[in-house]
Amino acid sequence: MSRTVHATERMSGWGRTPSSLAEPVGPLDLPALRGLIAGRPGGGLLARGAGRSYGDAALNAGGLVLRPAVDPWLLLDPHAGRVRVSASTPFTELLARTVPHGWLPPVLPGTAHLTVGGAIAADVHGKNQHRDGSLAAWLDQVDLVDGTGMLRRLTPEGEPDAFRATVGGMGLTGVIVAATLRLLPIRSARLRVTTRRAADLDALMDALAGAPTRYAVAWIDGTAHGRALGRGVVDLADHCPDPDPRREPDGPRYRPGRALPAPTLPFCPVTPGTAAAFNGLWYRRAPRLAETTASLGAFFHRLDAVSGWNRALGPAGIWQYQFVVPDAGRDLVGCVLEALRRHQASPFLGTLKRFGPGDGHPLSFPVAGWSLAVDLPAARAGLGDLLDALDRLVAASGGRIYLAKDARMDRARFAETYGDGPLDAWREARERLDPHRVFRSDLGRRLGLWP
Repeated sequence: MSRTVHATERMSGWGRTPSSLAEPVGPLDLPALRGLIAGRPGGGLLARGAGRSYGDAALNAGGLVLRPAVDPWLLLDPHAGRVRVSASTPFTELLARTVPHGWLPPVLPGTAHLTVGGAIAADVHGKNQHRDGSLAAWLDQVDLVDGTGMLRRLTPEGEPDAFRATVGGMGLTGVIVAATLRLLPIRSARLRVTTRRAADLDALMDALAGAPTRYAVAWIDGTAHGRALGRGVVDLADHCPDPDPRREPDGPRYRPGRALPAPTLPFCPVTPGTAAAFNGLWYRRAPRLAETTASLGAFFHRLDAVSGWNRALGPAGIWQYQFVVPDAGRDLVGCVLEALRRHQASPFLGTLKRFGPGDGHPLSFPVAGWSLAVDLPAARAGLGDLLDALDRLVAASGGRIYLAKDARMDRARFAETYGDGPLDAWREARERLDPHRVFRSDLGRRLGLWP
């Protein structure tokens, strides 16, 4: 099969570090995609969605990177509460098409610009993971073009090993082209939110552990220390039982609003001083206790209000460090915060979530316990060595690092945290789906996901 040769392009993830050169291809229709895969392209192939994973998950140095389709489609069954949707559909479109019919995607990631295919590949979770699990729990079918060019319709019952390897498989079992997803019924596009300040880490964790609501998340001050270590602001939320007559006279609608552009700066404005000032101001401005209502965008996707905010943090980029530890390792959250503060790593954004049980997929991130995510300027001297040391502590506590956010974990720590048994099961399923090892990524090479 012949194809148009494109110039190589330097690509990066949302964190803008690392980057690599690859040849972009597509968008392709299904017959052309199947033909390309069957031809076993040199350098391998990786499908890329919106490019919102922070690290190297959507990079394929020296190979091909498939652009998402430009004409996403969606078929909603409003009676059954199911949607069949193309993988290239962004959550903005999914929300716009389902919310007016009284249905909501059951798992909403931290940005609405993520594609459905990317969300499946990462098995994303949301602010309701403690109650509703990750995206895998709501998928009825995933349509995948495997490494032979064959279109397969994977279901949890029909091909459980292939399904489990693909959902959370970071795009390395094939190209996801469509999916069928069950939806959550809603009567309003607004949420009732209870916001409260927590003076330290214990109070923050207690508030999340006792959350009676569907959604629970905490912003955490990564710069506080002493008695205030881990202080933060907790948001607990449920859907409003009925439409707001003033804000929703025509029923529920998804209206994300217009994003403000972020400046592209030649330097990093985040220093230990500015990070502490920003976090302190955010904490002091939060109410001690308040009940309000919020739109879907305001509650789930706050950072989407600033377009390209990652560019405003300087040319060196950012690392997001996100890990989860079981309940027995909860003290590690405070240890990590203290280590970052001592190193003057300038954590400027941080969130803490309480996780319920995971779905058991080999490469899926959630396990029952506590998940901390912090955004850090990547240029900080010695930060890589510090995070390596923290990786070892996470591993010793029985935790793991989120692959969709990772850019630097080594093979040994990856094997220790995700486990030889699950990794062997994933590799066996992948060999059946991709016997010629067509699908490759920089993340897969770094972590040794195939021999």
